[in-house]
Amino acid sequence: MRIVVVGGGMGGTIFANNLARRVASELKSGKVGITMLSASDKHVYQPGWLYVALGRATPDELERDQESLLEPGIKFFVDPVTEFHLADRYVKTMGGKVHEYDLLVIATGSRPAPEDIPGMKENSINCYSAENALRFYERLDYFKGGRIVIAVGLPHKCPMIPLEVTFTLYDLLKERGLIDKTEFYYTYPIGRVHSLENVAKWAVGEFDRLGVKYETLFNIKEIDGLKGVVRSEEGSEIAYDLVVAVPPHRGQQVIEDNKLGQNGWIPTNRHTLHMEAEHGDRVIVLGDTTNLPISKAGSTTHFEAEVAAENVAAMIKIGRPVRSYDGKVFCFIEAGKDRATYAMFTYNQPPQPKAPNAPIHAFKMAYNKLYWATARGLL
Repeated sequence: MRIVVVGGGMGGTIFANNLARRVASELKSGKVGITMLSASDKHVYQPGWLYVALGRATPDELERDQESLLEPGIKFFVDPVTEFHLADRYVKTMGGKVHEYDLLVIATGSRPAPEDIPGMKENSINCYSAENALRFYERLDYFKGGRIVIAVGLPHKCPMIPLEVTFTLYDLLKERGLIDKTEFYYTYPIGRVHSLENVAKWAVGEFDRLGVKYETLFNIKEIDGLKGVVRSEEGSEIAYDLVVAVPPHRGQQVIEDNKLGQNGWIPTNRHTLHMEAEHGDRVIVLGDTTNLPISKAGSTTHFEAEVAAENVAAMIKIGRPVRSYDGKVFCFIEAGKDRATYAMFTYNQPPQPKAPNAPIHAFKMAYNKLYWATARGLL
């Protein structure tokens, strides 16, 4: 069985490693082959960019050689896919190589698209890459007080980042003696401060305690750098001294170019994780690349990849899948410099955030180091 994994991020890596261990004898005998095609030879722990933006980590701490994370027997190539030929079961890469498959796994992730909102790219900071996180921290060095607007676009990667960046930035400015000179103004596109109702209820209590102002039903129309205002589609206008943006995201351009899904999100069965399209029975979609109505988070990808790998191994060994993905997600929520809580939920069970505390924060800091074991599929 020829399995081709497109994407070397968390989803593709956990899937490939988990499967490789489950079918080790079949890999050794040649009955199964696993090939991974990636756009980079590096693997990045993306949630860590928040800590770089706050001066609590450096970019090199968040990066490993991708090949070093893979189980023996997995063939790895830095040669991104440019063409998907689902009817004929092959993909073509930038280097002109053709890879035929019996099963295709697409885990290409997502990308911030600040250019979709006029003025966002030029007039705001964010923490969605090494370059942007370093610029974020540099900009904070020049901030001496004023109004900070948290401007949130949808959909976006990491559901908790608007809250986390607000709370952690609040504590950083408090440490610097600037909190009395600073006003936080948080905006969110729907009728509450977070997409998850119980998380929104918890966050409002935290906002009220800290004096963070907030406005809901605020869909960003533009960020006017000349006049220093953020405008919404609903007609609001907020003056700012600094805009911290959570840009809207899209799937990868190659997905759009191959017309596999609108805005780069591939229609995916919520339980089997197979692509919902002609020839989709031979295609599994993982992580941010799906169009599933759940959080685009690392843990989502992790749990999906485990389910998919177990099912593929079962198909190889007994001819039928054994698990169904239930929408499981687990997200830490940084609530300041040394306090955190978490949200755990499924398709049918909403989250119930607890009061933030130091032990959960310590656990989150430990997980930042343990992530590499997770990528190996060992946790």
